[in-house]
Amino acid sequence: METKTVLIVEDDLVNARVFSKILTKRGGLAVKHTEDVEEVMAIARRGEVDVILMDVSLSRSMYQGQSMDGIKITRLLKADPQTAHLPVILVTAHAMQGDREIFLSESGADGYISKPVVDHEEFVRQINAAIG
Repeated sequence: METKTVLIVEDDLVNARVFSKILTKRGGLAVKHTEDVEEVMAIARRGEVDVILMDVSLSRSMYQGQSMDGIKITRLLKADPQTAHLPVILVTAHAMQGDREIFLSESGADGYISKPVVDHEEFVRQINAAIG
């Protein structure tokens, strides 16, 4: 069975490292990381990953001159026939009541995880469930 790969789109390197460690150690998954939108799109189009973990509030990401957050990037991925099938799970620390529904409907994402990730088993389970 080939190892599944998770693309972590996250501008906080500490968070990216924590996620990487959980996913590789607990989940036995391979991990890539970038916050570069061009790179995200290229990796997704080449079919190099099985699921994308998308931070909602990317502070520095730009694409074609536009400032991008995780919601907008997810919309781009879902609008592209080459990448529309790829599961995207949003990750955010700014979770208020009702945010989950709003983020999911605005982005077309496949799932939603709140930071900080406390339950590592559950985190891995959600990622694996999205991969299918």
